[in-house]
Amino acid sequence: MANVKQPKGVELRNISKIYKDPKTGKDFYAVHNVSLDIAPGSFVTLLGPSGCGKTTTLRMIAGFESPDEGDIFLGGEAINALTPNRRDTAMVFQSYALFPHYNVFDNVAYGLRLRKVPKDEIQRRVTDILQLVELSGMEARMTNQLSGGQQQRVALARALVVEPGVLLFDEPLSNLDAKLRVQMRTEIRRIQQKLGITAIYVTHDQSEAMSISDNIILMRGGVIAQMGTPTEIYYRPNSEFVADFIGECNFLKGTVRDVNAEETVVEIDGHPVSVATEGARQESPGDPAEIVLRPEAIAIADHGDLPCTVELSCFMGSYQNYHVTVGDTLVKITDNCPVNKRIFDVGEKAFISFDKHCAHLL
Repeated sequence: MANVKQPKGVELRNISKIYKDPKTGKDFYAVHNVSLDIAPGSFVTLLGPSGCGKTTTLRMIAGFESPDEGDIFLGGEAINALTPNRRDTAMVFQSYALFPHYNVFDNVAYGLRLRKVPKDEIQRRVTDILQLVELSGMEARMTNQLSGGQQQRVALARALVVEPGVLLFDEPLSNLDAKLRVQMRTEIRRIQQKLGITAIYVTHDQSEAMSISDNIILMRGGVIAQMGTPTEIYYRPNSEFVADFIGECNFLKGTVRDVNAEETVVEIDGHPVSVATEGARQESPGDPAEIVLRPEAIAIADHGDLPCTVELSCFMGSYQNYHVTVGDTLVKITDNCPVNKRIFDVGEKAFISFDKHCAHLL
């Protein structure tokens, strides 16, 4: 296996990128005052809708764009002034960007030849990296004879073989079909963990981000909406936007009735429900409250905390999908493994309940 250098951390200090709007001629911030500290060897995903600034941020780290404000450090070294080829990074592109007139070996070896690496070392490193991405024996194939997944592996091998301090991914799986995407994202995570390399990954696909990241940086309108582990962002979103962007979500509005160190009691449509009290937060009785509830956290039964009416009841195999109304609020429920459970039909009255630790107050 290739000797992988020490992974490097990446630090962004108050970076901004300003573009001119072609229609209005006015300047706007594509990225505004973003600060990040990415630990060496971690896998971090920049996630968000189109136009949120995630790709621009990645391109500034790679050197394809220059920040108009702020500084970028790689392994503690300021890199603003360095051209892309002088930065210790390698990029895996959405389009793969392979050379069609080169075979697999020559595509992977390209960066090493540019760096004037000795021939026998090129042979060893390319052979090792093709083994890692499971393409051994395909060295002589032309890239147009490969499937999409195999082309993606060649692109990954070409980036890894130069042994970068940081590996950058710009929506690398968006050209693959759904099943292959899941397979390849698992592969990318396996290789990153095996090599211990620092990886920064851009996607708008929240399930992709959840499945491969140590940390997710969710962006919106050029700024960071929330940073955290997939678990933190899923269970402890800091806004409706974050809660809604990551998975499906329900929002129940009510009024705080009582607060102690263990739980916060919220009244919804005249019925009290409990939410675990979090950390230093301190609501007061009478405050408006908004509870975030994931569909799988809710139980539906003949008795419970909040009365509801069933609007949709749909068997989905591994779960029963319900839409119910609690007062005027539509609530989605994923009732896992419905076999041998009482199934509620449309129009029936029922009750919903949830564990206070599975709910979150915004």
